[in-house]
Amino acid sequence: MGSALWIAISGLNASSKELDVIGNNIANSNTMGFKTGKTYFANVLSQSLSGGSSGMMQIGQGVAVADVATQFSQGSLESTASGLDLAIDGTGFFIVKDTDGSEYYTRAGALHVDADGYLVDNNNYRVQGYEPGSATMGDVNTSGAQSAPDTTTTFSVGLNLNASTVTGDTFYSSQAVYDTLGASHTMAMTYQKTEGSGYWGVQASVDGTVAAAQTYSGLHFDGNGNLDKVYSSTATATAGGTLDTTNITVNNQGQLYKDTTATPITFTYGGSPLSWSLTSNGGYANMSWQATSSGITIDLDGSGGTDITLNPATAWTRAGTLAVAINQTEVDPADISVTVPSSVLLNNATIGTGNALNWDITSDKAQVITGYAAASAVKALSNDGYPSGVLKSLAVEGNGTITGYFTNGQTTSLGQIALADFADPWGLKKMGQNLFSETLTSGQAIVNTPGSGGLGEIKASSLEMSNTDIGTEFINMITAQRAYQANAKIITTTDDMMTALMNAKR
Repeated sequence: MGSALWIAISGLNASSKELDVIGNNIANSNTMGFKTGKTYFANVLSQSLSGGSSGMMQIGQGVAVADVATQFSQGSLESTASGLDLAIDGTGFFIVKDTDGSEYYTRAGALHVDADGYLVDNNNYRVQGYEPGSATMGDVNTSGAQSAPDTTTTFSVGLNLNASTVTGDTFYSSQAVYDTLGASHTMAMTYQKTEGSGYWGVQASVDGTVAAAQTYSGLHFDGNGNLDKVYSSTATATAGGTLDTTNITVNNQGQLYKDTTATPITFTYGGSPLSWSLTSNGGYANMSWQATSSGITIDLDGSGGTDITLNPATAWTRAGTLAVAINQTEVDPADISVTVPSSVLLNNATIGTGNALNWDITSDKAQVITGYAAASAVKALSNDGYPSGVLKSLAVEGNGTITGYFTNGQTTSLGQIALADFADPWGLKKMGQNLFSETLTSGQAIVNTPGSGGLGEIKASSLEMSNTDIGTEFINMITAQRAYQANAKIITTTDDMMTALMNAKR
């Protein structure tokens, strides 16, 4: 009869511990990454009434808690607004280290970047991962992340140039281009409607300085408004009579256009330094010109501005003639090379290829240039250069790759998060704060990248919630409560029997 009391007490103790486990599960039903515990019982060694070893007529000595096992089933995933909230969809643990270098494992993936640029969890323990392109594992640090500049080599302009505009009208486009130091320069294009149907001259300048060289100087559109040709023009001066031409140079200011019927423009010198007369306008009906002691300026279309400047080193002093011929070459649409003036590049910076930029007109990626009878407008601008950039945000891919997004629009890999697994995860020791530590029972951590070696993948902007099932816990709680009450009843019943025995002598 006395054994019944001790057996009932063991039942009370076991049921009480089970209620502790159930209470802890319910208390952590909203704890991210929490893994519920389950109580397993075992009967205590039995005694034999017969005293033999046959196993017959054995009475148990009660119950004991054999194990409280952690259940590593997947918890539900909850979406969040933070890209550094990470959940493991499948097997595995995040690896974190404290300030002493002790290593822990967790399923709680609410991560952030600390003041020193380290990726840390809610305990400010540093997340472990691989350096970019390396098998070396260590702290994931973003403090030194920076995107280096890349010089512009190719640019493109998408626009329409109004076919209805009058001769001499101009239109402008501009865009930023970048040198090897990441410095921004303004590439400006001046488009001027010239004489002739569908012809537009083009002059490139960088930071307000005219391009040092330009392979083609104009565009021609066909009757459908499509780009039909690109052309280049040059002007040459030829002297007749006694005129000394050794000190005469031709400087093309702006873009030249040669009418198909044009002939050389001819001047005659009459004696006085300013006494020049126009012998032939070369077919440019609207041409205007001006002579001074320092040279002659010519405006081919008469709309203002100087197209040609003749600059003698000394004043002309002898009679003669001067013929200015404009030579034009037209080809099917081709890319235009623009050489950047070295004066705009500082600190030994360079740009493009040998300081030449390629205006992409012909590739599949080139922006479209049209000459429709609609308002001139820039439709699109593009180039392949960019300045240096600082880290703006982070994103984590399914395989754990950490991608940095920079202020210059570039992205780069900053590392890869590592995950750990164990031969016996049930042997891990709970350390509190959603952490586990390795034990002899669990075995050493097996480290791999997410999605490999049987490990789960990373889900960004998600957190794994507790795997506690409230309904199951309530049922277990009722069962444990009834078991506790029943064991208590054994004690009261045994007490009543012992009281009756004590009263038998009366």
